[in-house]
Formats: sequence, structure tokens, C-alpha cells
Amino acid sequence: MKTIKGLVIVFIASLVLVTGCSDEFSAKEPQGAFGEGDVASMNGVEGILLGSYNMLQGGGLTGQTWRNEIQNWVFNLPSDDALKGTDAGDQPEQSFIEQYDFQSFNLHIRDKWRGLFLGVATTNDAINTLALVEDAPAERSAQIIAEARFLRGIFHFEARKMWERPPYVDETNFDKADLSSSQVPNDREIWPLIEADFEAAAAVLPETQSEVGRPTSWAAKAFLAKAKVYQGFNEDGSANIAKLQEAKPILEDIINNGGFSLVENFEDNFLVGSRNNSESIFEVQYAISQANADVSNRGMGLAHPYTDPWGCCGFYQVSQNLVNAYKTEGGLPLLDSFNDSNVSADVDDTVTPVFDGPLDPRLDHTVGRPGILFKNFKIAQTDFSRDLNYAGPFVSKKHVAEQEFFAQGGWQNLSANNYRIMRLGMIILWLAEVEVELGDLERARELVNLIRARASNPAGFVPRAIQGEERNDFEVIADEPAANYEISQYNEAWTDAATARKAVRFETRLEFAMEGHRFFDLTRWGIAAETLTAYIQSESQSRVYLAGKTFVEGKHEYFPIPLEAIDRSSVDGVPTLTQDPAY
Repeated sequence: MKTIKGLVIVFIASLVLVTGCSDEFSAKEPQGAFGEGDVASMNGVEGILLGSYNMLQGGGLTGQTWRNEIQNWVFNLPSDDALKGTDAGDQPEQSFIEQYDFQSFNLHIRDKWRGLFLGVATTNDAINTLALVEDAPAERSAQIIAEARFLRGIFHFEARKMWERPPYVDETNFDKADLSSSQVPNDREIWPLIEADFEAAAAVLPETQSEVGRPTSWAAKAFLAKAKVYQGFNEDGSANIAKLQEAKPILEDIINNGGFSLVENFEDNFLVGSRNNSESIFEVQYAISQANADVSNRGMGLAHPYTDPWGCCGFYQVSQNLVNAYKTEGGLPLLDSFNDSNVSADVDDTVTPVFDGPLDPRLDHTVGRPGILFKNFKIAQTDFSRDLNYAGPFVSKKHVAEQEFFAQGGWQNLSANNYRIMRLGMIILWLAEVEVELGDLERARELVNLIRARASNPAGFVPRAIQGEERNDFEVIADEPAANYEISQYNEAWTDAATARKAVRFETRLEFAMEGHRFFDLTRWGIAAETLTAYIQSESQSRVYLAGKTFVEGKHEYFPIPLEAIDRSSVDGVPTLTQDPAY
């Protein structure tokens, strides 16, 4: 097990840096930041840069941190994976997002914008302040600029996923002494500028870092490839072959030369005790500190089961549709018929498996299900959810810390469970996507089978647990799986691109479910409307509040630019930002 060091320590020390304003956007100097005269030194610049990492964690804004959570769980609610959860009256603004009522005054949409562009501001501040430092060491200066551009690339990447036409702000557009300097128009496509940031970072960053949490050249290459893959499909779902051809050699380089390997057990990607492992390319680092809750993974605090030991809050539940996707036949997923029948949740809380049909074992590392061991807890059916009739019994699991890493003396939902924002499994499946569109179906099958081979490792199955007299009194039978797990590789060649494409995308859903990617994947593939229309029709049979809701093609793939951002973008009385025409 690797230990978290370096950046976690300095993150704790960075409390005095960027805490953000409650009512201003990226042009405003963050509260608590040093003034220019104080930071025109290498120590000051390093402090500003650490403030950028704090913004990457999703911190930096006062109040409700889940609105700026890097794991995007609130913005995964419109996908077919997730439900808002809890009950109907709690956090109605999340309900609006879940039900495709995207409004420019929604506070979640507003604060996501604020957080990302405050992050952009800190990276530009670091670059500009470095230029004021006399006799700055050349090598470290180059590294600081590379780290800042890497982070700036991520912030803008996240913005481009959320909004179809966000602005791009670099150091030439940022002047702390002139609040209007960063009010640039959103009148151009920013993908080339995002790519340029990652390319520049990759050219300078080292292949390894002594401090865990700082990006490497491999991390920059991975995000560069991701940017190209995200441009790999047109709005109508057709392939952008040129972009996929650009992505392919980068993805192959990472797989062949990056020194990364899939961890033996799928679950190791979601445990505090196995952070920064061999599969990890870049992780958002978290820590537990009684002095500073900002360094913990607190943005996911609401997304815990509604029971002890967490005691809150029951948000971010799992759809029946996603649970059904883990059914198998002959060890393979049911690509077309997975949702024809439901995996049952009507069980007691003793030893009976939820479903006696075959299941992909990744289900029980992704979803908390009644009667199945939940990270060393045996939780009764009625404990998972605040309102079973509203959002059902299935809860999100990957982000929850194991017992031995719970917060001490504070809210149990705080944890040091890192967010694996970039790992080798993603690179493998992106390359599989590319190979399908470029015509090498056999190579795509081989890549998918790498992922499925790891998932089939019996040592990584959730074990059976026998309930005792008390709810959390149980015996684990380590050599018996908790459910009927059956998974195999694709042993027959794919003969047509349509089947291969469906298989790769289905694998992507199974592997990365509830990690905040699904809604954006559906959009980039150009299949959001057809997929989510079918999802609404089926899921509304049990989630009645979805009945009659509509995903509007050409509109709901992206969110509206916050009204407050447009209002505050004015220069000489004229807004520099224009709203998405769909809104």
C-alpha cells in the first residue's frame, strides 16, 4: 500500500490560500489569497499553485461543496445510472437536474461554473506572479508553469463537458488589478486551447514525481488523449476519424511505455488503503484532518447510505436500469435485452442473495444492495434509503471509505478516499473505442477482454456474509461469493462494427459506473437522446416522478450558462458572455 504524502501535507497547510467568494466569479481575487506584493517570491508562487490543487479537489467555495464536486455526482443525475435519492423534498434543485429541467439560475450549475473558473484564475495567478519573481530558478519555474497549465487544462476540460461554448481564460487575460480583464467572450471553440495546455505540460513534466499528487508527463498525455477522444464523435454520432487517429498513438504510448498496470482486484480502485496504485495515472488527493475538513473528500458527503455509521444522507442512489446492466448470460452482458426484467431487491436481510441469476461481480463493488456485504457492513434493506418508495434500495458504493479509514472525531462521511480521475482502465477502453471506429475490431476485442479478465478475478468477489442476532453482527465466508457471479471474456470475434461499438460502450458503463462520467459519455457519443428517452420510459415505472419528463435532443446534452455569470461578464455595460441558443 502506498502512503499519501507530499501534497496532502501541503494541502492541509494551504487552508489560508484559496477559500473563494460566495457571490463572485473568476474575475474576483479569492478570499484569503495573498496579495501580489506578498507572493512575488517562490514560496508565494508555490502557495498560489497549491490553491489551484485545492480547487481541483472541489474546494475553494464557501457553503455547499457538492455543487463544485470534481466527481460530478450531481451532474450524473440526468444519466441512466443515477437517481437523486433521499426524498422528494430534499434538495429540489438536484431534482430539477435529474428531471431535465436545466435552468440558468440553478445554484448547482452556478457554483460549478464559479468553482471551475476560480480554479482557472488561480492557475493564471501562479503563472503571472512567477513572472514577477527575480532570479526564479529556471527548472522549477518551468515545472510550475507546466503544473499550472495541466490544472488549467482540467478546469477548462470540465467546463467544456458541462457547457457547449464556455470561455477560455489564460494568463494574458488575467490581471488581479483589473476585474474586467478575464471577462472574455465565449465566441470560439476551446478544445484546441485545452489540447495546447496538455501538450505544453506533457513536454515539461517528468515521467515520475517524488510527491504523490503532482502530475506527470503521462498524466498530461492521458488528458490530451481524453480531449481528443471527446472530440472523436460528431453530434449525430458519426465518428470524427481525424481526432481518433490523433488519439491512438498517445493511448498506445501510455499503455506500452507508461509503466502502468491494471490492479489485480477491481475494488482496489475504490479503497483508501490502495490509493495511488499501479493503475493510477492521476488521482485527486484527499486526507482526513481535524483542523481542515476542506482536504477531505467531503463533496461526496451527502452521497452515503442513510444509516449508521454515516447517519446521512441518502443522496446519489442507483437506478434499476444500471443494476440490470450487470446481468450476464454465458458470462457476457445482455447488450440488447438487459433491461427486459429487473434484478430483484425484494429480499430479507439475512443470507439470501438479491438475485439468483448470474451477475457481473463489479455490480457489488459499485452498488450497495440489500443483503449484500457493504464494505464490511451488513446493512438491512430499509437502512439504505431515506424513502424506499421514492428512490428504491440501491445506493452508490465506490466513493465510500472502508471502516478503518473513517474520520476520527468528526463527520463519518468525510474520508481520504481519492478520486481516480485518470487510470489505465480508461486508456484501454478509449483505445478500444478508437480501434472500433478505425476498423480493427479484433484489437478492440482484445482490449475489452483485458478489462473483463481483471473483473473475473475470484479473489476480488464480494464474499458471502451470514447475519447474526444483531444487525452488524455477521460472519464472513471468504471463499463463498455473495451472489451468483458469472463473467467471461468475448471469445468469439466481433464481425461488425455496430456490435463491437455497443460492446465497448457497454463495458465502459459497467467499469466506470457512478464515477461521474456516464452523462458526459452519452453526450460525446451522440446517443444521449435515444438512450435517455428509453431510460425515462422504463425507469418511470418504478420512479413515478420521472413519468412525463423529456430529454430534448439538441438542448439537454449541455447545461445553460449561469445567468449570474452572464450578468457579471459585462464590460462597459455589455455582457461578454452569450447564452447557449438552446436556452
